[in-house]
Amino acid sequence: MSRPDVIVIGAGVIGLSTAIAAQKRGLQVVVLDREGPAAGASAGNAGAFAFTDILPLASPGILKKAPRWLLDPLGPLSVPPAYALQIAPWMFRFWRACQPSRVAHSIAAQTSLMDLSKAELEPFLAATDTLSMLRKEGNLQVYESEAEFRASLPGWDARRNHGIEFQHLKADEMTAIQPGLASRFILGTFTPGWYSIADPKLYTLALAEHFRGCGGVIEMADISALRAIPAGVEVAASDGKLRQAGKVVLAAGAFSHRIAKTLGERIPLETERGYNTTLPADAFDLRTQITFGGHGFVVSKLSTGIRVGGAVELGGLELPANFRRSEAMLQKASTFLTGFKPEGGVQWMGFRPSLPDSLPAIGQARVTPDVIYAFGHGHLGLTQSVGTARLVADLLTGQRPAIDLAPFSPQRF
Repeated sequence: MSRPDVIVIGAGVIGLSTAIAAQKRGLQVVVLDREGPAAGASAGNAGAFAFTDILPLASPGILKKAPRWLLDPLGPLSVPPAYALQIAPWMFRFWRACQPSRVAHSIAAQTSLMDLSKAELEPFLAATDTLSMLRKEGNLQVYESEAEFRASLPGWDARRNHGIEFQHLKADEMTAIQPGLASRFILGTFTPGWYSIADPKLYTLALAEHFRGCGGVIEMADISALRAIPAGVEVAASDGKLRQAGKVVLAAGAFSHRIAKTLGERIPLETERGYNTTLPADAFDLRTQITFGGHGFVVSKLSTGIRVGGAVELGGLELPANFRRSEAMLQKASTFLTGFKPEGGVQWMGFRPSLPDSLPAIGQARVTPDVIYAFGHGHLGLTQSVGTARLVADLLTGQRPAIDLAPFSPQRF
């Protein structure tokens, strides 16, 4: 291919969804990735299209829980001591984002992106021959006490105000939806509008296959720098090879800020290191995704097995994985689910790119409109992938974005 119209950096679910959306607008697209399709967080996430998950991680509620959680190195939220000083500036921005006025702003912005993503999802899946992978089995959030349940109610009120359907349930009503819950869980909330994908890695690989089938090119390249040039962008790889395109989309997940820095931008992207274990399909008779919010993890049913994972370890890109976190979640799941079998699993750790206010960066670079950022989705990369792709395709083709992009400005910090 001669100089393409667009180079997309990143072959995860955001990058490939964006590449397909741009391709369908008639643009020639090349995707570059350091490891290839579905090699990062897109492979090991929980597989949920969590359109009801509009509440930001940065919130007054998390501030109340954080001190207790941080005391437990294997708990739902941890910062390894070796990384504490490095992450301090990000944590300060996170604390500021927890102010009620900022949380309300984040919820409104998040909801607009969620609504767009949900509206775009099924047409996108149909167009990419992946609609058969979509599941609509809901999510059950469970609580161990009246106090824990009451503490969740403001969040559910916020969801109700945005038109999200849910049902509060007692123990017997939860059992009708999901048998096998331990008696310690006395209350729950079911959200039927919570969708999932059969397997996030297989889905992302299917997108790569569709993109190639429509004439797209995917190449392995470790991108080291971007440079604005007349009528386009020059892309430098670590092997010294230079490429050019009319426009570049930076969707390299947790590594995106390093590349953006070569354009002179300092974007406070941090890494939520997520852990999980994927067990054989007979590990538990799972009817719906279960969220153990007080313990910071979920149990998900995939076509390839039962996945137990979650929690947040703010530990950057370099520290070795601490798979004791995966083991701790398995131990809890064995206690929480009657008949659960924790043996025979495959462990995984991945990097979830997160910005302090829990909103992604979607928009043009400061130095050139020919570079468009699409990263920082945290836990919601799969959920918001199709909506983000629509917005980036709008920017690439000079159309007015489908929603207001001001809250997602990469320069908002």
